[in-house]
Amino acid sequence: MRLSDLDYELPPELIAQEPPERRDHARLLVVDRKARSFEHSRFDKLARHLREGDLLVLNDTRVFPARLRVQKPSGGKVELLMIQRLANDSSRWLALVRSRRPLTAGSELILPCGARLKVEGFERPGRVIVSSVGPQSLEEIINQCGELALPPYIRRVIKAEDAERYQTVYASNTGSVAAPTAGLHFTEQLLSDLAKEGINSARLTLHIGPGTFVPIRTEQVERHSMEPEWYVISPSTVEAIEHTRRTGGRVIAVGTSTVRALESYAITGQTEGKTGLFVYPGFRFRLVEGMITNFHLPRSTVLAMVMAFTGRELTLAAYKEAIQRRYRFLSYGDAMLIL
Repeated sequence: MRLSDLDYELPPELIAQEPPERRDHARLLVVDRKARSFEHSRFDKLARHLREGDLLVLNDTRVFPARLRVQKPSGGKVELLMIQRLANDSSRWLALVRSRRPLTAGSELILPCGARLKVEGFERPGRVIVSSVGPQSLEEIINQCGELALPPYIRRVIKAEDAERYQTVYASNTGSVAAPTAGLHFTEQLLSDLAKEGINSARLTLHIGPGTFVPIRTEQVERHSMEPEWYVISPSTVEAIEHTRRTGGRVIAVGTSTVRALESYAITGQTEGKTGLFVYPGFRFRLVEGMITNFHLPRSTVLAMVMAFTGRELTLAAYKEAIQRRYRFLSYGDAMLIL
């Protein structure tokens, strides 16, 4: 597959800068793969498009305030995107670094809240290992001084309400730098209403790292490699999946991160571990029979996944329909249900 096969024209004004007034009032484009048809709906009408016995699988990862804005002792500004804790040591973390001039090992970085960090070394260019200086753990410093790392296409100042709206209502396991945005449309009431209709839900955890959002830069899409992300699927979720399949229901993944976890489990049989699974056209889905997802950027791994599930031509037709109907795109935008 050529990289240009993942192209489409995204009007900048359709990139959502704010969440909808109500989570479940986002618009919903329903795509029927067999009939190759579209239906326009709203997210709070989701039950109309599902069947009794279907299973929604949700990613319950919780976003942490991963961005730290720090200064060198000289006054130079540095931005860190904290990725993960190292070796179960809360005082040492791996971070992406953005700085006009390279950092040096042993140097200190100062946060506006008064905390200090030390540069321990480098994993590779652009990735630095930092530790806390003083009694506070780096995890405590992140929670106290960090801010949400909203995607760069949201071109505004972070607001207080983003702390709640850029988080699913069922988020419980902290570890993601970005939200599983397909899940942002759910409310507790909607999940309760779906359950009353016999549409069940189960949860897994996949901590979303920056690798999910790294653009594909290889001309041949298949040559792109995904950065591994950690996931875990509980025995109760495995049982819910098996029961759904035995009784004729459909396993519907809420978000591309959920797809990666489910299909990794289907391939390996492992319910916990790291997955570097890259899903692109030609991939054979083993578990996922339906998908809820937002509209994605051109030349992205998540768009490649949608094309793998829906077909390239139908995906591009759906995106064209959404653009013509002025749907809102990307993280705070509207949703698709693909069946």
